[in-house]
Amino acid sequence: MSLRVLFADDHDMVRDTFRMYLETNGTAQAVTAGSLDEALKLMEQKGPFDLVLLDYTMPGMKGLEGLKRALAASGGHPVGIISGTGTRLIAQQALDLGAAGFLPKSLPAKTLVNAVKFMAMGEIYAPVDFMSGKDDPDETDFEKDLSDREKQVLRGLLGAKSNKEIAIGLDLQEVTIKLHVKTLCRKIGARNRTEAAILARDAGFV
Repeated sequence: MSLRVLFADDHDMVRDTFRMYLETNGTAQAVTAGSLDEALKLMEQKGPFDLVLLDYTMPGMKGLEGLKRALAASGGHPVGIISGTGTRLIAQQALDLGAAGFLPKSLPAKTLVNAVKFMAMGEIYAPVDFMSGKDDPDETDFEKDLSDREKQVLRGLLGAKSNKEIAIGLDLQEVTIKLHVKTLCRKIGARNRTEAAILARDAGFV
């Protein structure tokens, strides 16, 4: 009997390719979703799945917050992360939170299929080369749209500093810091400064 796998990614081509990899040789029956909310709904309606695999940067994920939600909804079944941009630090944080594995999208098809089987059996999968830090990108997907100044302000938020304290540290006006906070919150999908700090921490931003 083949495995039942839920694969969530916001790119149609990636979902179709993944389904083809798994179903061609009878490894698994793949159910797909385009966002975290859709995946959670399918988990509730059609679960449990032998494995749930989530794209790290798709809508609704908000860093590793999405992984936590999926793990809570999985009923103890494995949940893994797949990413084209995630760093080794994010991968380690995902594993520490209880992820069944972390799969770079650059994996060959055969390796990807074997990784799915491995995780569905309850094992932990993470490529040795990736986890050793080779080819680790300089910045995370989370921070790529932020300006250098916004990153400095976000580090201040992570340090629980007030706008005034951040302004003094960066030799800027407090009103300028407020503007940066508003802009970076919009870019990363945070409702306020506290949520921005939480998302940044979960995404491995330092």
